[in-house]
Amino acid sequence: MSARPVLGCIADDFTGATDLANNLVRSGMRTVQTIGVPADAAAAIDADAIVVALKSRTIPAEQAVEQSLAALRWLQSQGVEQIYFKYCSTFDSTPQGNIGPVTDALLDALQGPGQGFTIVCPAFPENQRTVFKGHLFVGDQLLSDSGMRQHPLTPMTDANLVRVMQSQTRRPVGLVSYDTVRLGASAISERFAALQAQGVGVAVVDAITHADLMSIGKALAGMPLVTAGSGIALGLPQNWPSVNARAKAHALPAATGLRAVVSGSCSQATNTQVLHFRQQGHPAFAVDPLAIAAGDDVVALALAWARPLLPQGPVLVYATAESAAVQAVQAQLGVARAGALVEQTLSRIAVGLVDSGVQQLVVAGGETSGAVVQALGVQRMAIGPQIDPGVPWTAVQSAQWPDKTLHLALKSGNFGSADFFTKAFMLLQEPS
Repeated sequence: MSARPVLGCIADDFTGATDLANNLVRSGMRTVQTIGVPADAAAAIDADAIVVALKSRTIPAEQAVEQSLAALRWLQSQGVEQIYFKYCSTFDSTPQGNIGPVTDALLDALQGPGQGFTIVCPAFPENQRTVFKGHLFVGDQLLSDSGMRQHPLTPMTDANLVRVMQSQTRRPVGLVSYDTVRLGASAISERFAALQAQGVGVAVVDAITHADLMSIGKALAGMPLVTAGSGIALGLPQNWPSVNARAKAHALPAATGLRAVVSGSCSQATNTQVLHFRQQGHPAFAVDPLAIAAGDDVVALALAWARPLLPQGPVLVYATAESAAVQAVQAQLGVARAGALVEQTLSRIAVGLVDSGVQQLVVAGGETSGAVVQALGVQRMAIGPQIDPGVPWTAVQSAQWPDKTLHLALKSGNFGSADFFTKAFMLLQEPS
């Protein structure tokens, strides 16, 4: 085992953190995920990698920078050798950032103001995210033609990552094109050096296959800061041959208790998953943001509906809706207020479900997951088996329920197959 963690990761939302931790575990790294920055800087963590999960994707840029720098300082106190800033594979944040400002701040802290060099690579081919000629694709579509164009919080209308990143960072942005990437790690490293000699501080890197991620990962050996989606995590562990790859790195305690799903994401993928769950005849309760705003006790209504149904199988409580419906609500309540009302309501419902005996809980949506995990008082997560690419089961404990082990699956809105909500619980019943 490693004497100390070698890789320290900062994730800008909670589902992204578990996505990253999942890929590190798949590659054999013993990984611990913390919820926020731990208060005790002296506490040693027995792991090869640590993932600090923040909820910083859509907050004001200066707050995202402050939180990310606090995570950096704590990870440095753990003695890590490399920092990994993880964002979504659809590269989405607010128009003002926060990917560029956080990248600048981390580079300034690690290598000096205006100095240093890092990459941008949200590619995750296993999840249909690829980068070619600096353009991000979702499946066969440019990002700007995909459902992300109409995302209610972070719409992405430009697939050119060089242009998007250059609008957010003070440093010149360059490109490592696929013509170089396909030649392997040595060619990628040479391109890095050439770009740095030209004064480039951030390089978008093309990747369309798993082999590309492995080559890029090897070329990143020794780079103080890596910024990427979760895919690059598959290629980094090879740089630490002493890291002990464990066949059972994903083993979790046996699952017990009742089952439920809480969904706040309004992505196309999650809409499909909600529809599939309902078409299979499973019970589902729709949360109406306008009813919340009107003062209705939606939490009590949802829990009164759920409690008699829970012993029969998983139930779903959802605020997931199609784009037009979401926009209509936002027009009446405002984007920020609508999102906050839904997050607060779903997180309180999640707490009520656990109080009612739920110990296996799927949460869909990055913002919703962050709110739920914080409401549950979770501080650390053990990463378990993968349900779908980018989404593992985790095991957690909370001071609110000291005698219970809770199994949580935090799903990014864009991830997972149509049958994800039902498949997830079937996987958890299988022996590790």
